[in-house]
Amino acid sequence: MQSEISRQCTAQLPDSFRHDNEAVFAEPWQAQAFALAVSLIEAGEIQWEEWSRTLGDEIAHAERRGIASDGTGYYELWLLALERLVAGKALVEDGELDDLASAWRKAYHNTPHGQPVNLKP
Repeated sequence: MQSEISRQCTAQLPDSFRHDNEAVFAEPWQAQAFALAVSLIEAGEIQWEEWSRTLGDEIAHAERRGIASDGTGYYELWLLALERLVAGKALVEDGELDDLASAWRKAYHNTPHGQPVNLKP
């Protein structure tokens, strides 16, 4: 059953990212970013208003960041908003997001084409 926060987040999606009032994802990481935002809001770590404002700010500055304005980069903006909020609220250690991004890039470059990228603990 979909929570109220999940419904609000789904309603916030552009029409092309919804079908029958359900979120549609092209890649698994998009669903994970969506679920993480919902979870952080439901846990009270992020307030709905600040999430909406931060995502809106990321959308407004998408072109300046080099993110396509045709909607294909929409979940990149979700991810940027999430990163900004969790870093700003110190929900992660200093440098942790940078370390994870670096580890992911290394794993990505060392993963054969067509295989899932795995970060080792």
